Amino acid sequence: MLINCVAYQEGKKLSDISVEAISDYIQKPDCFVWVALKDAQPDELSIMQHEFGLHELAVEDALRGHQRPKIEEYGDSLFVVVQTVETDGDELSVGQVAMFVGENYVLSVRNNVMRGFLGVRARAEREPHLLAKGSSFVLYALMDAVVDRYFPVVDALESELETIEDRIFIRGSQRDNIERLYELKRKVLVLRHAVTPLLDAIGKLHGGRVPSFCRDTQEYFRDVHDHLQRINASLDTIRDTIGTAIQVNLSMVAIDDGEVNKRLAAWAAIFAVFTAFAGVWGMNFEFMPELKWHFGYLAALCIMVSVCFYLYYRFRKSGWL
Repeated sequence: MLINCVAYQEGKKLSDISVEAISDYIQKPDCFVWVALKDAQPDELSIMQHEFGLHELAVEDALRGHQRPKIEEYGDSLFVVVQTVETDGDELSVGQVAMFVGENYVLSVRNNVMRGFLGVRARAEREPHLLAKGSSFVLYALMDAVVDRYFPVVDALESELETIEDRIFIRGSQRDNIERLYELKRKVLVLRHAVTPLLDAIGKLHGGRVPSFCRDTQEYFRDVHDHLQRINASLDTIRDTIGTAIQVNLSMVAIDDGEVNKRLAAWAAIFAVFTAFAGVWGMNFEFMPELKWHFGYLAALCIMVSVCFYLYYRFRKSGWL
């Protein structure tokens, strides 16, 4: 679906144009066309391929979707894929933005993206001195908008981790904590799959050899690179903390199991006294001490109870009960 198709010249908006007029405007000096598509169909991309002269492999990747974030060069043009990661309730929604960028055009194709990029276009149009840098600034603005949307996700992951950490030492919550930690770890991996490949790829746009139309915007792409590094460092910290929390949680489970085993062992030792005394006095020998004594049965019970109470006192004092 076509969202908008606009022509710009020297950083100023000329007008909204029809798709058929694209090829005419991209031939004008200091002019470029910015087209935005949402959930594009094959016939729509086929038209854009004809108007802009897009490479067929790049078009195929844009249609296929679920691509790894990357930046590829096709002659004098770039094909850029970035993944959007947005919170959708308790889950993360992953989308894709594919961008075809040349000297005089930008075509963005978004799929499964919850929020649009109309704000990016409005921001660029409010800064004509930057928009005058051409299509490379539009590429930067779109990538910067995608990367900025990672920060709230990172904040949400950190808040969720802090909540779980507060519950680690609450008895009876270990199983729930481990399940939540592994779910959080899965979310971190989802975001890392969007950040890490893009962090590696964006080096093609600043420093060293860069496409000719990106030479004046290298510092902007360096800024995006810095943001990605910050996010990647935060994800590494969250991942390490999750690993530590899992180990602490498992240690708490082991400690609780040890406490239960100590209690069981203590009670087994106490009841073993009854078993031992009853086993001795229960033997049916004819000649046994106190066998004919009138108070023998009561004395035996008192001895057994006294020993059991003494053991209970010792176990209680040592913390086993």
